[in-house]
Amino acid sequence: MRKATDEDKLKCFQQYEAFIFDLDGTLWKGSALLPGAKEFVELLRSYNKKVFFVTNNATKSRAMNAAKLTKMGITAATNEVYTSSFAAAAYLRTISFAKKAYVVGEDGLVEELTAAGIPCVGGPEHRGVEVDWTQAEPHIEVDPEVGAVVVGLDRNINYFKLQYATQALINNDSCMFVACNTDARGHFSQAQEWAGAGTMVAAIIGSSEREPMLLGKPASFILDHLCTTHQVARDKCLVVGDRLDTDILWGIQNGAGTCLVLSGVTSEAQLLAQDNKVHPRLYMDSVADFLTVKNQLPSSCTIM
Repeated sequence: MRKATDEDKLKCFQQYEAFIFDLDGTLWKGSALLPGAKEFVELLRSYNKKVFFVTNNATKSRAMNAAKLTKMGITAATNEVYTSSFAAAAYLRTISFAKKAYVVGEDGLVEELTAAGIPCVGGPEHRGVEVDWTQAEPHIEVDPEVGAVVVGLDRNINYFKLQYATQALINNDSCMFVACNTDARGHFSQAQEWAGAGTMVAAIIGSSEREPMLLGKPASFILDHLCTTHQVARDKCLVVGDRLDTDILWGIQNGAGTCLVLSGVTSEAQLLAQDNKVHPRLYMDSVADFLTVKNQLPSSCTIM
């Protein structure tokens, strides 16, 4: 592990066929694109590199994220974007899931599940719903067709949703518990970090005493799907992200190259701390640092 030199950056162009970017803290923060992000993606495309965008944020669908990137100036096709909401839906579809999903999450998660043919209960429709505590015996009726509880970030989380999910899981051993991701925090503004989907997942683990199946980073499902669909070898992929416990661990565990950027949640001090056990191949301050070798690149880069 070392801070990337110009030689390292040039080798990345030669060694990797596909560059896989995290979004929050890597290409953007909140609603602002980070400096150099647009220019670097355009440079990669000019060299016919495959570019993908992979986020654990389940509040938006692939189409929503592609639209946001394009609006910010980074042209992105829907099939270049992978979200943990898509991963949850794609996984359930691969196992021929034929029941309803109870959603602790937002529109993007419901959109992906619905597109996969999975009927949804909860999600935004349970926003603001309260338990009637005036009853002598408060009670929540769970749809008997619910066969999975799918949890992503839910900025409108409430006690009703937690209790519904809990009842679905503790009263039906065959009900699946699916976590889009377990991120502790995320970026919704430039100035602060915000409680992540891991908060919701942890609450339901605590109440149900069940462990979820994880579909987002660092689990392998998204990279498996990406490499198979786009016919690219894992060792020809470079994962670029700001989180050690998701982005970098994901790349390491799944045989891809790794580059940590310090523009998000991880500081250089945290990276170099003796108790840190997750080591990227390279690290740099931000994706803009790749641009220092722009004028040193050959007219074409042959994959080695």
